[in-house]
Amino acid sequence: MSFQPKMTFINLPVKDLKKSMDFFKQIGFTFNDDFTNDDAACMVINEYTFSMLMTEGQFKNFTAKNIIDSNDQIEVITSFAAESRNQVNEIIKKALDAGGRLASEAKDFGFMYQMGFQDLDGHTWEVIYMDSQATR
Repeated sequence: MSFQPKMTFINLPVKDLKKSMDFFKQIGFTFNDDFTNDDAACMVINEYTFSMLMTEGQFKNFTAKNIIDSNDQIEVITSFAAESRNQVNEIIKKALDAGGRLASEAKDFGFMYQMGFQDLDGHTWEVIYMDSQATR
C-alpha cells in the first residue's frame, strides 16, 4: 500500500510575516486564521495543501540547520497548476505588482506553459498550465 498524505504543509521562513501575508493576499491566496498568529501564518493553497509562513525565529524551532538566503541560494521550487495560460500570466503579474521578482521567463513546451516568480523572501514559486489535450 502506498503512502498518500491527507494534507501537505510547505514550511517557509520569512523575514516579515505581515509583509509576506500581504504579498500572497495580493496574488489571491487566503489564510486559515485558526492556524495563524504572530509567529506563523497558514496560507491555503487548496483544500489539502498549505504553506506555513514562519518568522525565522519560529522556523528555527524546527531545524538545527542554518536558514539560507533564498535570494542567493535555492533549495526548492514550489510549483502549482493554473487553469489556463492566461491565469499563469495573471498570477505572475499580480506577484510582480505586489513586489515579487520574475524568477523565470515564460517557457512554452506545447503541452506545458510555465513562468516563475520569487516572493519577498526570495522563495521561488512556479506557476504552470498543463494542456492534457496536447499530450494526446
